Amino acid sequence: MMSPVSLSLDYSGFKTLLLAATLPPVPWLLLAAWGGWRLRRGRRLGGLLLGLALAGVWLSSTEAFAELLSRAIGGPAALSRAQVEALRGQPDGAVLVLGGGVHRHLPEYGGGAPKRYTAERLAYGVWLARRSGWPLAFTGGIGWTANDQQHSEAEIVARIAAEDYGLPLRWIESRSRDTRENASNSLPLLAAAGVKQVLLVTDDGHMRRAMRAFEPLARPLGIVVVPAPVGLRDDALSRFDDWCPSVEGFARVRNIVYETLAWWAGR
Repeated sequence: MMSPVSLSLDYSGFKTLLLAATLPPVPWLLLAAWGGWRLRRGRRLGGLLLGLALAGVWLSSTEAFAELLSRAIGGPAALSRAQVEALRGQPDGAVLVLGGGVHRHLPEYGGGAPKRYTAERLAYGVWLARRSGWPLAFTGGIGWTANDQQHSEAEIVARIAAEDYGLPLRWIESRSRDTRENASNSLPLLAAAGVKQVLLVTDDGHMRRAMRAFEPLARPLGIVVVPAPVGLRDDALSRFDDWCPSVEGFARVRNIVYETLAWWAGR
């Protein structure tokens, strides 16, 4: 006789379930199902709901809609090359990259590797470190929902930074499970090393939440946190293909929606 399957409803399980229900395209699919049900019962509202659902699926897969959402939530502008190079020679700074997830194992690499957002953040962090002359730090452990992950993000990224970029990390923080722990675990480490300025590297959607976590903790330690967002767009509204569904558009919309939900939840 088959034993019943028990579902874990701890924080990680609840978070996974909640995200599955609230991130695109699921809300639009639920709206479409409701519209179809009402339409089948001969109610005109069903057609309107179906139309809204189809429009929502389309728009939530476009770069243009992602850009509109990004502008709506606001955020710091990109650092200019001149701003970055002006930091060279200042001895008390560091570039701190926030983890954004890793693949536990990729066969082609024979080990773990950064997921897209971590890879983009790391690449920009290396770019900043080389042009500012500041050492590179990384913070990221095993996230709340990464139950099958054996190695922390920091361990995997440290290998990539050294082997692929030729720029070993100066500081590695590998115990953090979320953004708040990124701040509480990494800032004392940097302060103890005499760091007074930090270029904080994360994607544009996450930056607002990251600054909310870092600034209150950095201030008492005498550290100034400068946002260094990655993933910004100069213009994602004017071309026809900006309004057409794409993998990039879908991923960016999902990320911004996720970050907005996390902001409201205070995480």
